[in-house]
Amino acid sequence: METRANFVLIGTFTLAVIAAAFGFVLWFQNLHSTKLRTPLRIVFEGAASGLRNGGSVNFNGIRVGEVVSVKLDNPRRVVALTMVENNAPIRKDTLVGLEFQGLTGVAAISLKGGDEAAPAVPTDTDGVRVLTADPDSVQDISQAIKATLQNVNRMVNENQESLKNSLRNVETFTATLARNSEVIDGIMLKIDSVMGKTDGIMSKADGVVARTDNILLGLDTLAGGKDGGQLTAAVKSFYELTENLDKRSGALILDGRRTLADISRAVNNLDRNPTRLLFGASTGSGTQPAPAAAPPSQAAEPAPPRRRRQ
Repeated sequence: METRANFVLIGTFTLAVIAAAFGFVLWFQNLHSTKLRTPLRIVFEGAASGLRNGGSVNFNGIRVGEVVSVKLDNPRRVVALTMVENNAPIRKDTLVGLEFQGLTGVAAISLKGGDEAAPAVPTDTDGVRVLTADPDSVQDISQAIKATLQNVNRMVNENQESLKNSLRNVETFTATLARNSEVIDGIMLKIDSVMGKTDGIMSKADGVVARTDNILLGLDTLAGGKDGGQLTAAVKSFYELTENLDKRSGALILDGRRTLADISRAVNNLDRNPTRLLFGASTGSGTQPAPAAAPPSQAAEPAPPRRRRQ
């Protein structure tokens, strides 16, 4: 019996110590957060649907505080008291509105923008900073949808006659299509036939292109590509042959000119001294020409006629 009483005391003491530890941690956290946050009062001139205690306060989408209380100041005014971090760059021209998180419909206060050089947020009579929300930005989605539908309804009412005429024209057009359905079917069949022929032409064109590619590939193979081939070797041989013919023709022309010069010289010598061709060149006197034969002094007298023997 005495042992059970000790266990109860020990367990109770342990639970008390754990609870005290949790309480100290929560107290210290609240004290620390209270020192880093300051109150900010947000005034909504209209509805603030979905806003509740504990809601988030976001600055450019980042959570910087939470809603502490929400109350109605008058039938058309909602005042929300929030606690925001001291380092949040809130200025007098910061835009205030509502944003909805997900599909739950829970609203959060949205703070956006503001000039860094703008003055600080003004304070209320109790020393709490006050910002007024933009009426257009706090309009909830349902109100926006209602306003849009009202605009659509008003537009339809104002253009009712035009819409009737448009629908009547559409009806006439569909009736015309129904009456000429056979003609339209014929046109569609012709279009299908033309498209089939076009496909055949395109197939032939593809075949021609493929053959052209093969021809070009063969020419490239014959040319040997970048490294050269039979065609390159043939061109090179033809070039060497023409070069050799050019050199040999030059030498042949030079020899022919020399031969013609010798023949011309021999003809000239024969013309000046034709005897040289018969008797050859004279010896002794050397190059002196042979004396010319003496001309006949007198002509031989004719012999007397012989007397005839009797």
